[in-house]
Amino acid sequence: MTVRLRAHHLLCMLTFVGEGYTSAFTDNYRRIAERLSEGEEIKLVSGPDDICAPLLSGEEPHCFKASVIERDAAAVADIAALLGEEIGPGSTLVPDARLLSKLRRNFASGEIRHACIGCEWGKLCSRIAASNFSDVLIKAA
Repeated sequence: MTVRLRAHHLLCMLTFVGEGYTSAFTDNYRRIAERLSEGEEIKLVSGPDDICAPLLSGEEPHCFKASVIERDAAAVADIAALLGEEIGPGSTLVPDARLLSKLRRNFASGEIRHACIGCEWGKLCSRIAASNFSDVLIKAA
């Protein structure tokens, strides 16, 4: 199987420690974290992904808002530049030790955090990065 992720969730996954919008969201994300930690491939998608799923039944899910789409564009630009390759919807990535290490190192330095500007989770993610990503749930297989 493959985990479907939108681009800015490539950044969010780096600091996921089990907190989220609702218990359904967090439970779902924990299951996804386990799959990613086992090395399941990531397929980039445009728009709502597997992480968004529990939020889509609400009246006005933020997953469709322009600000979220802008976060995706900023994240894909940063990550593509870091990796030195074109990525976008349909691209696949393997969350192995090499990729996670490279992403986390550059996340911690702020180089790939343009998508995080104004995010309500920004301070939490900064604390997690400052702690050398201790307690994160997504680890390399």
